[in-house]
Amino acid sequence: MAVVDDAELFGNAEDQRAYEDFCANQEAVEKFTLDKPALVCRWRMSNKKVPMLNRHIRALSERLVQGEPLTHNMLSWAKQHVEWSLAEGDYTARDGVLMLVIDVNGNAAMTVGEYEPLADTSAKALRARSAEARSEADETGVAPELLAAVNNGELAFVAPADECLCGTATLIEQLAQTKGIPVTRVDIPAQLKGALFLVSDEHGVVPAAETDAVESDAATVAFFAEGYEKLRACRF
Repeated sequence: MAVVDDAELFGNAEDQRAYEDFCANQEAVEKFTLDKPALVCRWRMSNKKVPMLNRHIRALSERLVQGEPLTHNMLSWAKQHVEWSLAEGDYTARDGVLMLVIDVNGNAAMTVGEYEPLADTSAKALRARSAEARSEADETGVAPELLAAVNNGELAFVAPADECLCGTATLIEQLAQTKGIPVTRVDIPAQLKGALFLVSDEHGVVPAAETDAVESDAATVAFFAEGYEKLRACRF
C-alpha cells in the first residue's frame, strides 16, 4: 500500500492516523490495499448513524474521481456499508465524523474519527475554507463546504448555477423553500452581503463570528442552524 502523505485531505492528524490504522488493520485481516486518496468525504454522525445519508449519497453520485463518476456498485456499497456496518463498529466516536476515502484506482474504505468544532469561525476563516472546498469542486464536481449569506431575506450560495450542492446545502435550500425564502447563487464570494455563514457536510451551519447583518437576516441563519441541529441530533 502506498504511503498516504496527503495530510491536507484530513481534518487533523488524529483523523489521518485513524485512517492509516484502519488500513493497517484491514491489510492484516484481508490483504486490504488502498492507494493515494483521490476523494475524502467527511460526514457528521449522530448515535453511530449518518443523518441525511440519502442526500450525501446523491451528492456522492455527482462527484468525479480521476474524471470519472463513481460506479453504481460503489454507490451501493457506500450506502449499504453505512447502513449495515456502522452501527456494529467498535469505536467510541458515536457522534463523530465518518470518513469515506476513495483512492486513485477507485477503491474505497470507511473509518470514523472524533468530531472537532471549528476553532476559527471568523468571516475570513470561513471564506478560506470555502475557497479550499471550491478547489476540490474543480476536480470532483461537488464542494463539501459552501459559503452562503442571507441578505434582505434572500439566501445566496457561492456556487455555479449548474453545480450539484453537497448534502447539507440541499437541506438548507429546502428549509429556505419551506419558509418562502428566495434562493440564488453567485459566482464570487465578494458578492455576498448580509449574514454570512458556512454550509458544511462536517460542521453543518456555521455563522460567521462577526456580522453587521440586520437582525432578521441573522435570525434566518439561526433558523437554518437550528433546523440542521434538530435533524442531526434526532435519535433514529
